[in-house]
Amino acid sequence: MMATCAGLPLLLLLLRLLLGQPRAGAGAHRVAAVCAGRACYTAHWGKLSAAEAQLHCSRNGGNLATVRSEEEAWHTQRALTQLLESEAPLAARMGKFWIGLQREKAKCLDPSLPLKGFSWVGGGEDTLYTNWNKEVRSSCISRRCVSLLLYLSQPSHASHLPKWSEGPCGSPGSPGSNIEGFVCKFSFKGMCQPLALGGPGRVNYTTPFNATSSSLEAVPFGSAATVVCGAGEGGQEDYFMCREKAPDVFDWGSSGPLCVSPQYGCSFNNGGCQQDCFEGGDGSFRCGCRPGFRLLDDLVTCASRDPCSSSPCQGTATCVPAPHGKNYTCRCPQGYQLDSSQQDCVDMDECQDSPCPQACVNAPGGFRCECWVGYEPGGPGEEPCRDVDECAPGRSPCTQECTNTDGSFYCSCEKGYVLAGAEGTECQDVDECADTDNGLCDSLCLNTQGSFRCGCLPGWELGPDGVSCTLGPTSLAPPSGPSLGEDAGVREGKLVHSATMSRPTRDPEGTSKETPTAKGTSLPRNSPVTLATPHVPAPSGPPGVWMEPSTHHPLATPGRAESTDEDFTAKQSDEGTDGQKLLLFYILGTVVAILLLLALALGLLVYRKRRAKREEEKEKKPQNAADSYSWAPERAESRALENQYSPTPGTDC
Repeated sequence: MMATCAGLPLLLLLLRLLLGQPRAGAGAHRVAAVCAGRACYTAHWGKLSAAEAQLHCSRNGGNLATVRSEEEAWHTQRALTQLLESEAPLAARMGKFWIGLQREKAKCLDPSLPLKGFSWVGGGEDTLYTNWNKEVRSSCISRRCVSLLLYLSQPSHASHLPKWSEGPCGSPGSPGSNIEGFVCKFSFKGMCQPLALGGPGRVNYTTPFNATSSSLEAVPFGSAATVVCGAGEGGQEDYFMCREKAPDVFDWGSSGPLCVSPQYGCSFNNGGCQQDCFEGGDGSFRCGCRPGFRLLDDLVTCASRDPCSSSPCQGTATCVPAPHGKNYTCRCPQGYQLDSSQQDCVDMDECQDSPCPQACVNAPGGFRCECWVGYEPGGPGEEPCRDVDECAPGRSPCTQECTNTDGSFYCSCEKGYVLAGAEGTECQDVDECADTDNGLCDSLCLNTQGSFRCGCLPGWELGPDGVSCTLGPTSLAPPSGPSLGEDAGVREGKLVHSATMSRPTRDPEGTSKETPTAKGTSLPRNSPVTLATPHVPAPSGPPGVWMEPSTHHPLATPGRAESTDEDFTAKQSDEGTDGQKLLLFYILGTVVAILLLLALALGLLVYRKRRAKREEEKEKKPQNAADSYSWAPERAESRALENQYSPTPGTDC
């Protein structure tokens, strides 16, 4: 039974074959091609650079071949084997064929990756398979390309997968060392089964990538088939087209075997049937299928009655036959859902439905709930997440006060401190005495940890408010008790201060609003105190007199007020006596210094007078006896003989 192409005008097929694709035997170079799955691989001779080879592949709708898996490596090997077997025996030498693995200029070697920094021309750097011939050269300054390395003369080359060799990509006219050709890859949406012949004849396939072959194991979608029945050259030609009959279903549109002959029946190629061939009594025959299979519409091919027998579902998907066994559906395990192809599963993001009270983390096939920062998983019978008390003993990150909140905490400081540190958990002392323009004290100010103290100049007393200074009683009477020098030596550099006080508040007129309730004890008399450099307003008092500072502050304990008053009175008396001693000492010292200066000046004056008198007497004393006479100038000898009584000079009369 002979069938021609149905649903497609014969004229269009003829135009395509004549104009778009060369026929076999018309001088076209036959290309070695292998088709499997949804891709075809072609091997070509040609001393071209990698760029020229890629251009040749892209003109026909493909790219240089990718070899991402061992299965693809075997497909390219079969294509190369066909190419080598179609030629006469070659000399014993190595040959290289370009594939689509390249590394661009300025991209360096990455030894940690399987592809060492190379990427496929079709896109992506992922691979399940590598077969490097040797260590990849580390280079970033030039473009590098990969080729398949073959021993051209060995008959056993079909049993070994070719190694990968990287090197320069070549240039037009200079393809590179030992470059013999290249391998292309073309991808398709589906394949047709080869046409079945029930009698003598031949089939020639012309693919969309302009390759002709009569021995394809799978024919890509869009290919044309030319069938010539009979053993001679003058047989009738029929044309068929591989087309998509239904989603993922491709066939030639023919019914029954081609080129059938009553002379041969089922004896020739099993009548063209895929499984069983049954002959009739008149020389006719028909195709049949084994139990568990059914005959498809082409009346030649058999398909399993179980649509899942061909494992159409991929990955973790499970195939489930539909009623009557004509269809199937793919199902995914819990936590997964079907992808766009409806044949594979992808993870389902359960967190989009917010199943957790706080944080949700998606995982392959499931999810897990976690607590936010500041919370921890609760125990049996508790909330899923409970607050973490960061301020619990032994856990507090704060240096002073810690306040726990729901899911967090915050730190605070005692009065006189401010928060510091990068995380705001430390406390730093506030220097209340640093603000000299708005001083808290009228006279001296001493900063302490968390507070400050006020003090006064010598001869002044600290007021009841602990801030202001008042002039204390002074006396110039001789001091009693220890000697002045001893007392001064002992008290040098030492001050008596009041107890630590908090910052007082003042009204706009500058008076303190905080009234102390009790007076506190002072520091020990001989206790050294280091003062910060104070800004000391000059108190109204005797000018030019500086006295040892005296300080006083109220205590915070009311129960000790009575004893404190007595101590304060006694201390005031002691400090007044010390002030009188110091004042007298300063006055006597000043008088002695003035007297010494006067004595020195008087001595200098007497010395200068005596020296001037000696110099005057020395100038008046004569040097010799002749110094008291005066000498007359000499006269000429001729003038000496003249008569001094002559009226006329020069005559005797």
